[in-house]
Amino acid sequence: MTRRPLSTYRLQISPRFTLDDAAAVVPYIRELGASWVYVSPLLTATPGSDHGYDVVDHSRVDPARGGDEALVRFAAAARREGLGILVDIVPNHMGVAVPRANPWWWDMLRLGRSSRHAVAFDIDASRGDGRLRLPILGASLDEVIAAGELSVDPEPADDAPDGTLSYYDHVLPLAPGTAALAGDLPALLAAQHYELRYWEDQNAELTYRRFFAVSELAGIRVELADVFAESHREIARWITDGLADGLRVDHPDGLADPGGYLERLADVTGGVYTLVEKILEPGEELPDWWHTDGTTGYDALAQFDRLFVDPDGVRALRELDDGLRADTGVAPRGSWADLTHTTKRMVADSLLRSEVRRLVHTLPFGIVGAEDALSEILACFPVYRSYLPAGGEHLEHALAEARRRRPDLAAAIAELAPLLADASRELGERFQQTSGAVMAKGVEDTAFYRWTHLGTLTEVGADPSVESIDVNEYHRAQQVRMASWPFSMTTLSTHDTKRSEDVRARLAVLSELPERWGEVLQELRAIASTGHGPFDALLWQAAVGAWPISAERLHAYGVKAAREAAEATGWQHPDEGFERGIAEVADAAQGAARGLLTRFVDEIAGYGRVNALSAKLLQVTAPGVPDVYQGTELWDLSLVDPDNRRPVDFAARAALLRRIDEDHARGVLPPVDDEGSVKLLVTSRALRLRRDNPELFGIYRPGVATGTASAHVVAADRGGATAVATRLPATLERRGGWGDTILMRPDLPATDVLTGRRIAPGPVRLAELLDTYPVALLRDAR
Repeated sequence: MTRRPLSTYRLQISPRFTLDDAAAVVPYIRELGASWVYVSPLLTATPGSDHGYDVVDHSRVDPARGGDEALVRFAAAARREGLGILVDIVPNHMGVAVPRANPWWWDMLRLGRSSRHAVAFDIDASRGDGRLRLPILGASLDEVIAAGELSVDPEPADDAPDGTLSYYDHVLPLAPGTAALAGDLPALLAAQHYELRYWEDQNAELTYRRFFAVSELAGIRVELADVFAESHREIARWITDGLADGLRVDHPDGLADPGGYLERLADVTGGVYTLVEKILEPGEELPDWWHTDGTTGYDALAQFDRLFVDPDGVRALRELDDGLRADTGVAPRGSWADLTHTTKRMVADSLLRSEVRRLVHTLPFGIVGAEDALSEILACFPVYRSYLPAGGEHLEHALAEARRRRPDLAAAIAELAPLLADASRELGERFQQTSGAVMAKGVEDTAFYRWTHLGTLTEVGADPSVESIDVNEYHRAQQVRMASWPFSMTTLSTHDTKRSEDVRARLAVLSELPERWGEVLQELRAIASTGHGPFDALLWQAAVGAWPISAERLHAYGVKAAREAAEATGWQHPDEGFERGIAEVADAAQGAARGLLTRFVDEIAGYGRVNALSAKLLQVTAPGVPDVYQGTELWDLSLVDPDNRRPVDFAARAALLRRIDEDHARGVLPPVDDEGSVKLLVTSRALRLRRDNPELFGIYRPGVATGTASAHVVAADRGGATAVATRLPATLERRGGWGDTILMRPDLPATDVLTGRRIAPGPVRLAELLDTYPVALLRDAR
């Protein structure tokens, strides 16, 4: 029988926090209540990599992260504490930023298609005279040669018998027999198996598949048996040697055949617990034929978030956004569907044009307007990808929408339709890999930063057009997960979320106080503004959500957000003037606007904590496998990476947990304050109850409340453990609190494991149950 976790705790393993550091933290994770430790990628990564998703060597654990022996020590520590281990793996791509660090890539650069590793990389050999294009130059090749920026070192080395070619920090191997051409640099370059190109050529002229638009991450072909075997031998060893119990698969949508890959993975691992990082659009289902236990939880995250958003307030925030656009000359927003079409089409025509052109090159015959039509179909695709023959309805939708938007392309679309629907053709297969990249870059990395009226809506895995859900909709979603994917992960924060759970919980309060936020935003913009109204709203929301935040952190966030939005500035061609405006806002946050920000945050922070505690309790007790991202058991006010990957003080958390346990035993409860000890109390008690009494979590029954404030309570009986949470707390307070509202309960006594209070059988008044905390976790005495 497959071993599965009851809960997980995510650790980011890096050169700064190695496997030995993780081993030292394992006892704390056990005390917290998690049943498995969940770690980021462990294979050897690009030198200096902090995240590990740029694997360069599949044959060993990264020495910078502790190496093979440290993994053994870490696993032993986990076993001593009775914890399982879930490891993140990256099958889609490899890091190639430092060619010499990647033996496969280096060998292919030196030997070309004769290298035994050449087949591992997804290269379009029909372009560039069969040579691999490397977009690393800061100018054209002629200009670089004229400037003397290339140098040749004929000295042989073990991995470069014919010497090397250098361009600043880039070092490349020379092909066999070409060192003699060192005196004729153009001839030497022409004799290599790679072609040096201007960096901007990566947009339209690249000849290898990559991860999204990151040319430093080259796609590999795990659909080939030998490539799969060589890239997964070490991973399989972790399972057979008892060093890992489960796997999390990064970005399966980039693979040629995700379903086939998961079958092969199950074959070599014995079918261990496996999750996939899969983004599901509203109404989309995870393929039920995949050999997986579920997703990494972004779909659940959206459900938890939307429960705390006031739909009436969101409408007012949209009106505020309309005014900001009109006042600052920014184009009207339009619908979410129109915005994402615009941003996806922009990405297809710019950053990912190389990928679109490769689709054109796979056509069996010429089609007039093929590139334009393919870009339009990609922009109209409603989900990340299809898995043909499944998902044909998504392709049909995209074709119909493309014809509607571009009737001038109808003939080309008609010719492309049967080719795209045929997964046996390279075009049909490769289109599916490309649509996900266009979606990710166009939506998560662009449109999310343009849709700014309420930041909590634009989170990974969420559809901002779905702004709020009511309690009944929330319960239905949990019942579906319980019935269909009971071992799928749930989460509130990850290494990829745009804002941490507590930032989003605080920002959700703005939907309850839209007029007040409009007043404050007007005052803030009068102090400092970028001149772009909607972006000002995004940036000042970041300051409010993460307050107190340093000018440096806010500035770094603002620059990344503005460049991702690609409206007033961008990554490839930054606008210095606009970015000076971002710096002025960041400086003002800790200067002239500091007092205003502090006063406003003081107004809403208490409501934000109610949302945060409620979301955390619901997530940890809901169907699925709850994950706690490192450090978020206390208040965590982080923004997008790298802000959310800052070091965590585990010693302080362990000491605080011990203090809470000692105080709790004496009946002393932590306050709801800045320290965050109450969140640690809620997280630890819920995790421990779930770990130690799994029989209390075997069903899902929505709780029933009656009374004037019944819409503000969310309760669920999991089979003996009942979670009770508060929603829309600012509105609840304005309406006079719980009043006569009661929660219906069975005729059984219970104990609130958070406070230790005994609860009498039968219905309970919420004004009494929630007089200490906005949440309760009741354990029935059965």
